[in-house]
Amino acid sequence: MQIIHTIAELRARLAQEPNIGFVPTMGNLHAGHIHLVNLAKQQSQCAVVSIFVNPLQFGVNEDLSTYPRTLDADCKKLEAAGADIVFAPSVAEMYPSPQTMLISPPPIADELCGEVRPSHFDGVATVVMKLFNIVRPHIAIFGKKDFQQLFIIRELLRQFNLPIKIIAGETVREEDGLAMSSRNGYLNPAQRIEAKRLHRTLQQIVQSVQKGQRDYPAIESQTTQYLTQLGWIVDYISIRSANSLQHAAPEDRELVVLGAARQGNTRLIDNIEFNF
Repeated sequence: MQIIHTIAELRARLAQEPNIGFVPTMGNLHAGHIHLVNLAKQQSQCAVVSIFVNPLQFGVNEDLSTYPRTLDADCKKLEAAGADIVFAPSVAEMYPSPQTMLISPPPIADELCGEVRPSHFDGVATVVMKLFNIVRPHIAIFGKKDFQQLFIIRELLRQFNLPIKIIAGETVREEDGLAMSSRNGYLNPAQRIEAKRLHRTLQQIVQSVQKGQRDYPAIESQTTQYLTQLGWIVDYISIRSANSLQHAAPEDRELVVLGAARQGNTRLIDNIEFNF
């Protein structure tokens, strides 16, 4: 496995690769990331993983400075997983001058996570476009846990006619159902026990809808109240069309319920796709 830090060296290394699979990450890797790497290996001849904590997608008072940076440990995990190349650029390498040109995502980027993290998806879309232009992959793998991000990236490819196939990796969970996340390490023991409730609460919503409940705003409001009473700080609980990410209509059959809420200062997100 090669570890490459510059764009020029990476482009030279990849110039003759006939089939590149790409997994963009911010590091601090867990089993969910390794699942995406495995998908890249299955679908391509050269699996490239980027590790870059992108400052453009962090807002004021977010955890950019404290976000865990564990490059050595990450590289050991990736080597064991069979990754071919790790691209670990510095901020100066990715942004040698101020990034004044940004990708502006569609209006859906201002809802859900975008409502509480203004400009977050501008930063995500911009760095993903830069990475796509640097790596030039044939396929790219993203996890379904970040469902809104996956939706926006698919739209990015569609609207800019990028010749890249997106593969969506299923959410990898802990034994108690908590979606794996680099931020789970911020939870103290009591918060970690409580954290599993988010997924279980979304499961209860799925069961309610599948049993015939169609008053989605009421379900969302009742669930938000329930979690708030238990000490959660709820950003949103929302039932959406899985295809358009618009608010679900009674006639929609392919749905996704999404939730974002905080235990202390740790923001957790999760979702479940379902139909009826």
